Amino acid sequence: MSNDVKFAVNSIAFDENYQPADSTRATTNFANLARGESRQENLRNALTMINNRFNALVNWDNPKADRYSVELEIISVDMDIDNEGKAHTFPTIEVLKTIIVDHKTRQRTEGIVGNNFSSYVRDYDFSVLLLEHNKGKPGFSIPENFGDLHGKLFKRFVNSSTYQQHFAKLPVICLSVSDNKTYHQTENHHPILGVEYLPNETSLTEQYFKKMGLKVRYFMPPHSVAPLAFYFFDDLLNDYTNLELISTISTMETFQRIYRPEIYNANAVAGKIYKPNLKNADHSLTRIVYDREERSQLAIKQGKLAEENFIKPYKAILEQWSANYA
Repeated sequence: MSNDVKFAVNSIAFDENYQPADSTRATTNFANLARGESRQENLRNALTMINNRFNALVNWDNPKADRYSVELEIISVDMDIDNEGKAHTFPTIEVLKTIIVDHKTRQRTEGIVGNNFSSYVRDYDFSVLLLEHNKGKPGFSIPENFGDLHGKLFKRFVNSSTYQQHFAKLPVICLSVSDNKTYHQTENHHPILGVEYLPNETSLTEQYFKKMGLKVRYFMPPHSVAPLAFYFFDDLLNDYTNLELISTISTMETFQRIYRPEIYNANAVAGKIYKPNLKNADHSLTRIVYDREERSQLAIKQGKLAEENFIKPYKAILEQWSANYA
């Protein structure tokens, strides 16, 4: 495994007809929504929520709030590992990419890639390595070089010719806020991203994503009830168009309303000082049938899969590549 790591990008439409392939891991969020008797209704309702939110935020030249729709592609990234002349492929990253459809001009515009970021190695780090490192210890600590490999693999992919061939701009990863931190509202207000919040302290997630080369800012978009965490490379406010930012907001806010209704479908709006509460009973549920118990097991299952099929078999190769990576 050398510095010319090779990546392969595959995509599949995420629409109301989406059915997970046999090769799709059963625990993925997208597969969760696309199973059972309510699968098509789930998908249709989720996409309707995204489109409605998008049109609500695009309040110019859109009098009927129906000018736009958002199409989604599931992007799967595989990495080729060369072990003694034999090529082995392992899935590394899965994200969503948005496509903005303007029904007035009939134009289709690429949005932002990075939505609903999922990574096998990240799940291994947090759900296997970190837990085992702290098992039986009186105090919490972080393993040496925690997140180094994942960060280097992610940066290598983003800087690769494969990424540049498939995507026009750098990724933005939008996550939920942490219920372990308190967020303070600032005077800074962006017309699309909304009011900015600052956390009272840094977090392990922020430190982990920093090793991926990403910075973070927290914004609560107009008519939202809680801020979102936006992880980005250069300049979040100026590198992306309004429509691109709105495509990420509408997509990720919808998924967060489904995944974490206690925060993002709460009946009260975050105040000037805001502490998220996953036990908040004053919230509404969406019409999406979602297996939350499976979601809680998702990271552990994926982390163990990464350990058994990637980390352990290629430990020496990965350590050598990481040490030589510039």
